[in-house]
Amino acid sequence: MCALESTKSVKLRSFGETNKYGVAAKDLRELLKKGCKLLKKPMNCARVCTYDDGTELTEEYFKTLPRNVELVLLSGDEAWNGFMDEIAGLLSKDRTSSQLLEAARYFRSDDRSAKRRKLLADSLVGLEDHSEMESREDDQEWFEGLLPRFKTKSAYMKSNCERRIRGYMTELEVAKISSQSPRVKEEFAKTARGITDLLKADRYNGRYFDRSEVEEKNRLCTAQGWFTCQGAFDQDLCKSLHSINPYGNKESRINFGTWNLDHRIEKKRTVIPALVDAVQNHQSSAINLTYFYRLLFTTDNLRLVHFVCHKKVPHLLQCDSKKMYKRATKTPKPKTPGKGKRPRIK
Repeated sequence: MCALESTKSVKLRSFGETNKYGVAAKDLRELLKKGCKLLKKPMNCARVCTYDDGTELTEEYFKTLPRNVELVLLSGDEAWNGFMDEIAGLLSKDRTSSQLLEAARYFRSDDRSAKRRKLLADSLVGLEDHSEMESREDDQEWFEGLLPRFKTKSAYMKSNCERRIRGYMTELEVAKISSQSPRVKEEFAKTARGITDLLKADRYNGRYFDRSEVEEKNRLCTAQGWFTCQGAFDQDLCKSLHSINPYGNKESRINFGTWNLDHRIEKKRTVIPALVDAVQNHQSSAINLTYFYRLLFTTDNLRLVHFVCHKKVPHLLQCDSKKMYKRATKTPKPKTPGKGKRPRIK
């Protein structure tokens, strides 16, 4: 009876395999012997480690293991650093392989750890990549829930960007003027219309999300549709290396909606108030419309950021007062008659 109580049941798998087998052993030596026989591994240099974190077992550590713990049998120069090795192994294979997706789904459904389940689920989203498909006919699932007028992924993504940019235009048009002067209100209306005309001329900058845009400098993604987080307003780059391809699958398209176009010099706190102040003290014809247009609607001041990198705190960045107004052109002074050089008399 005592011998039975000291026997421990574990789930053992071979390195690189997903199938697990129940093995009962009273110590590490017996586990190695039974495991090598079952999984057809040589006893020489065989060892066992935990599936979770890759800790190699000793006789003492074996005694502390819980029942039905998952273990990996290694031999030769095989190494196991924990379940993340499994994810890395998946990602190193063909991303479009059906066998790869089946293996990832098996790990997710079999896994009892919430953390591992989340990581594997996130991996599955990236693995189901149909970014090479562009039309509605080729990837109907990607277009589920979208209006029938969108026939290609690029057309929808371009429209998605235009819609975001139009929202900034609306905020400009409804900006409150503290002055009750009809002249000031009219001047601001002229200024807003001038900036809006610049935006319309640039077709609302929808090209930022359009992977079919020919000029690479005019889009924020690669030709395949990959977007990279540009980092918080006060950082040079994204330290977390966030990236996403909304062209890949429906879930990625929806998740991309949580990414933000963030104004480094803040739109509501700084740019629009600065424009209002400028109009109250100058005529609209003196305002540098191009400067304010670039701050409000272009990547001169916009950064694409993952929602984690979107810091909702005061940025404390100001508009450049030297660029807010048009430079006055100097009129050349007319030459005074008779002041020119006299011809030289020989």
